[in-house]
Amino acid sequence: MTTEQTSKSARTRQRILDAAAQVLSRKGYAGTRLTDVAEAAGVQAPAIYYYFASRDELVEEVMWAGAHRVRVHVEEVLAELDDAATPSDRILVAVDAHLRYELQISDYTTASVRNAGQVPEHLRVRPAAEEGAYSSLWRELFLTAQDAGELREGVDINVFRLLLLGSMNWAVEWWNPRTRSLDDLVHGAQDMVRFGTFARP
Repeated sequence: MTTEQTSKSARTRQRILDAAAQVLSRKGYAGTRLTDVAEAAGVQAPAIYYYFASRDELVEEVMWAGAHRVRVHVEEVLAELDDAATPSDRILVAVDAHLRYELQISDYTTASVRNAGQVPEHLRVRPAAEEGAYSSLWRELFLTAQDAGELREGVDINVFRLLLLGSMNWAVEWWNPRTRSLDDLVHGAQDMVRFGTFARP
């Protein structure tokens, strides 16, 4: 296979993945059909089997990519902060980065979050490992803020971290940009962290 053929094949595979993420985020696992994915990708349905052995393999790849990409995105945003950013600043920035990526930037992450409880258990193994790594990132953010004395005394950072991630992920089910701006949603989530965990001045 020539370099040009390889490149074309990679582009087609990516197009199929992008289409699957769109369909999966809208229709869910049970409602996602390969014919819908093929139509969105601009390919014939049988061509999908050249790149993915089954519908479930395609779904698993989308689910993994969604979990992986949000983690990498938040890590990259945090890495760009200057040294003046406090541990609590970093938490608020991470909240902003997570919500904007999940709701505005990535169909993959929307699909991953929305279908986490719908896909069969064997499709959850690889995505769950990424989710675990992402949860650890948030745990480290809160631990660092706690060690710096920036959290109120007695706050259970493990419980709050799980509640925060759960509430942010649930936003994919109810947020409507026609009734509430993304900026307002981000600010509301940041206030939940600010008033729920931060030490009072």
